[in-house]
Amino acid sequence: MKPLRMRAYHRSVFLFLLLCGGLALTGGTSQAQPKKGAGDKKPAPPAPGAGSGDEIEMGPGDAAGAGSGDSGEIDMGAEDKPVAGDLSADMAAAEQTNVVKAGPVRKTPLSWEDIVVVVRKPFLKAHRTELFPMLGTTMNDNMVRHYTLGGELAYYLTDVLAIGVEGQYYVRGFREPFDLVARQARRLPTVNQYNWSAALNFHYVPVYGKFAIFDRRLITWEVAFTAGIGAGQSEVIPRDTKFPGFTNFLIMPNAGANMRFFLAKWLTVNLGVRDYLFIDKFEPTNRDIMTNATADQAKSNADSAFINNVMFQIGFSFWLPTSFEYTTFR
Repeated sequence: MKPLRMRAYHRSVFLFLLLCGGLALTGGTSQAQPKKGAGDKKPAPPAPGAGSGDEIEMGPGDAAGAGSGDSGEIDMGAEDKPVAGDLSADMAAAEQTNVVKAGPVRKTPLSWEDIVVVVRKPFLKAHRTELFPMLGTTMNDNMVRHYTLGGELAYYLTDVLAIGVEGQYYVRGFREPFDLVARQARRLPTVNQYNWSAALNFHYVPVYGKFAIFDRRLITWEVAFTAGIGAGQSEVIPRDTKFPGFTNFLIMPNAGANMRFFLAKWLTVNLGVRDYLFIDKFEPTNRDIMTNATADQAKSNADSAFINNVMFQIGFSFWLPTSFEYTTFR
C-alpha cells in the first residue's frame, strides 16, 4: 500500500507547483502594464488583423465621438441616409416637396377678351369693295393668242360671298402654227379675234389658310370660285383681205377659280384661271366674188362652233375702305 500513497502524494505536489507557476506568470504580466492616470492618453487601437474577428474596429472619427459623452455607443446613422436609386426614399422626398397648402379659393373675374380659341383672320372682306385691275392671256388657242387688259369691281356681302362686274379689252397676236399651216396647206386658217367682253360675276370663298416663308413671315391666302354670265364681241379675220369681215355678239357664261394672297390690309395679289364659254361664228369656206361676197351674206352662211376660251389672269386688288375692325369676340 505504501508505494501507492507515494505516487498519489507526488502527483498532488506536481499539480500544486504547476498552479503556482501559472499564477506567477499571470501576475508578472499585469504588473508590466502601466497604470492609467488622469492625464494619460487613450492607447492607440490595435493594428488591423491583430485582434480577434469578433472585435469592432474603431476609426479616428469614432474615437472623437467617444470623448464627446456618448461612451460605449456606436453611431449607425450612416445607414439611415437615403441610397441613390431608392424608390421609397424618392417618393417620400417628392411628397414632402410637393406639399400643397390648402387655403381659401379666390375667384378671378373673366371676360370674353381672356378666352382665345382660334387666331383671328388677319384680313376681313365683309362690306368692303375690291378693285381688281388685271392682265390676262389665252391658254388653249394655238392659232391666235389674245392678251387682255381689264378690271373687276366686286362688293363682299359677307366674308365669303361677293357680287361684281368685270370688263376686258382684247389684243390679238398670231402664233407660229398660223404661218406654218398657211405655208404647208397653201391656205390661210379660219380664225376670229375677240374685241371685248363684260360679265356679272358671283364669288364664293370656301378655302382659307396660311403658310410661312423661311420661318420668318406668315402669308395668308384663300381660294375663291367664280361663276357669272356676260356678253362679248368677236370679229372674223378674212382669209382674203378684199372681202369684208363681220362681227358676232356673244353670250358668254364663265366659271373659274382664283387664289388670293394678302400683303396688307388694303392690298392683295390675285392669280386665277377663267373659262369663257360661247358659240362663235366663223367665215364660210366657199367665199368668192359670186358667193358670200358681202358681210351679211357671209354671216348668214357662217359656220358655228362651240368655244372654250380659257384665260389666265393676274393682278393686284385694292380694298376700300383700306382698314377694318372686328365686331365679334375672339
